[in-house]
Amino acid sequence: PPAVISGEHLRICPQEYTCCSSEIEQRLTWETEATFRGLVEESGSFLVHTLAARHRKFDEVFREMLSSSEHSLALLFHRSYGHLYSQHAPIFTGLFSRLRDYYERSGEGLEDALVDFWAQLLEKMFPLLHPHHIFSPDYLFCLTRLASSPDDSLKPFGEAPRRLRLQISRALVAARAFIQGLETGRDVVSEALKMPLSEGCRQAVMRLTGCPLCRGVPSLPPCRGFCLNVAHGCLSSQGLDPDWGAYLDGLLLLAEKLHGPFSFELAAQSIGVKVSEGLVYLQENGAAVSAQVFRECGNPQRASSRARRAPAPREEVSRLWTPVAAGTEEERPTTAVGTSLSRLVWELHDRLGRARGFWAGLTLAVCANPRMAADISQEAAPCWTGAGRGRYLSPVVAGSLEQLENPEVDREFLKSSVQTRRQRLQLRLATTRMKAAALGRDLEMEDWDEEEENASGSGEGQHYADDWMAGAAAVAPPARLPRPPRRDASGGKGGVLVRHNQGRTRTGGTSVGFHTQPILILFLSALALLGPR
Repeated sequence: PPAVISGEHLRICPQEYTCCSSEIEQRLTWETEATFRGLVEESGSFLVHTLAARHRKFDEVFREMLSSSEHSLALLFHRSYGHLYSQHAPIFTGLFSRLRDYYERSGEGLEDALVDFWAQLLEKMFPLLHPHHIFSPDYLFCLTRLASSPDDSLKPFGEAPRRLRLQISRALVAARAFIQGLETGRDVVSEALKMPLSEGCRQAVMRLTGCPLCRGVPSLPPCRGFCLNVAHGCLSSQGLDPDWGAYLDGLLLLAEKLHGPFSFELAAQSIGVKVSEGLVYLQENGAAVSAQVFRECGNPQRASSRARRAPAPREEVSRLWTPVAAGTEEERPTTAVGTSLSRLVWELHDRLGRARGFWAGLTLAVCANPRMAADISQEAAPCWTGAGRGRYLSPVVAGSLEQLENPEVDREFLKSSVQTRRQRLQLRLATTRMKAAALGRDLEMEDWDEEEENASGSGEGQHYADDWMAGAAAVAPPARLPRPPRRDASGGKGGVLVRHNQGRTRTGGTSVGFHTQPILILFLSALALLGPR
């Protein structure tokens, strides 16, 4: 209007003489909401960027470690076994492919991948010990079934399969849960910062920064206490505390595990070493292993003189099973990525330490902007109180539990929205997965049963400390017996095994398990999601 008019038409601002028509008041409501939400997003942009950048960097390092391990194994085995390795290279590349599938959340169970790898390796290597015999597919099936029997009496590769399983499974489970946790945190924080305001908060923000314009005092800053009450009332319902602190604790704990006792770099390096140890064990104990196999599966058919395999070239005979210079420095995987991992863990501690109180301090960050409130040094000067010029006398209500007493936001708008409850639930589930991974458990793939629970106990996270160094003394694993394989109904000479999975079905190459404990967690979390706040 060209001059002040009566404010009887105003819906939000004081109905006194005003410079705003109804249309302008509505437009200012939209603009002040956009400004407030923009400040919230701007205040949290560093947090979203931190989580996104850490997710990208850690993912790159983990992938690089797996690729470096595969390259080192190929180099070592090509030098050690020559043409023999080249013939059977798909077995090793297949193992790394399945490890990547598991890490990328699209493959089968990790234990299945390792068991199938050792079974395929045994089917290929055992006949090389007996070039004068013919091994039928049924005989090879008996061989692998005997190697996977519950009593674990054959052990054709010694302790190498168990030690490799302990190292690589714990590291991959931890890395997978850690990457998922970073991804969940990034998405949840980004969504929380972009949530629209409720109708009550729109009106409160309009009273805070828009109504001074309608009263004709655009230079009068809102009182700081006024801003804090509006911000507390509008942001407490969409904050992520107290789940945020537990989530950060889970991230930092798992990062320390990946750099320390569950070292991802050391686990990746150990793959080639453990496989080599297993092959050497099979060579050195071939007579005892063969005697037990012949006793259980019968004597294999002897090959005719024409059908016998040609002996290996003389230059390869002496190094058929014994790796040369396996411990030389030039054939060890580079530790450059390990240095990167150490730096990334340190940076994660530093950055997330500053983000711990983010949601509690978000209101202070918003009200520190001069567009939202008067500077704290001008607190004694007159300011906009919501009704006019003066001093804001209402107490500042900071705690989330005290927001029912907030004079600036209606009680009906203080309840957490469904979106906020869903985001908190996502954080809780990510935290649960990370805490389980810190104990070596994969909630999505592990078979949860009473016997395993009793065998593991509360101190499971302390089981395999010595298993991280090659050649260290063996440590007893959890009481989990291997399940015997069965041959695919299609048969064939490939010797591919399909394992009996208790309580597990497979669809499209992905293992899907029904686990009692995760379902219980989801049920209880759903109750918290739907219950009163």
